Amino acid sequence: MSTPEPLLLIIEDDEAFARTLSRSFERRGYRVLVAHGYEEAVAVLREHTPGYAVVDLKLKGNSSGLSCVQLLHEHEPDMLIVVLTGFASIATAVEAIKLGAVQYLAKPSDADDIEAAFGHVAGTTDIEVTKRSTSIKTLEWEKIHAVLAETDFNISEAARRLGMHRRTLARKLEKQRVK
Repeated sequence: MSTPEPLLLIIEDDEAFARTLSRSFERRGYRVLVAHGYEEAVAVLREHTPGYAVVDLKLKGNSSGLSCVQLLHEHEPDMLIVVLTGFASIATAVEAIKLGAVQYLAKPSDADDIEAAFGHVAGTTDIEVTKRSTSIKTLEWEKIHAVLAETDFNISEAARRLGMHRRTLARKLEKQRVK
């Protein structure tokens, strides 16, 4: 008797990247489901209970990857959830782990990185501590994301708490992170 294919849910709004990732995991023996946002993820979970999930942190519209992580973890506490983001920050990494993710990876990451993250759930003390100080841009980015997480990704409320205009905050969020 053969073992069933592991079921993986990919929540990613970039359709081309979702398709590429999906094909990579199918070649590895996974059965893959794709959702492009929170509502589609809810619909998938009505009929399926994946053992694995890959969630993009920043989704189009009002969808939040962190909300998706919370939804997935509440649906199946043993699901192995990996968060992918091109906008990595300490604040969002901490929140993702608190909400149920087992790993948090910065893009670019591929199927090898993600599969390794699924297998590396326990923490380790062997991580090298960086000697580089944090830049002012990184500190600003992390503060913005911490406030966004506190306000459940409400741009207007986050801007009010940060003391900046809503459009200014929106522009900052659209820019690529400066290292």
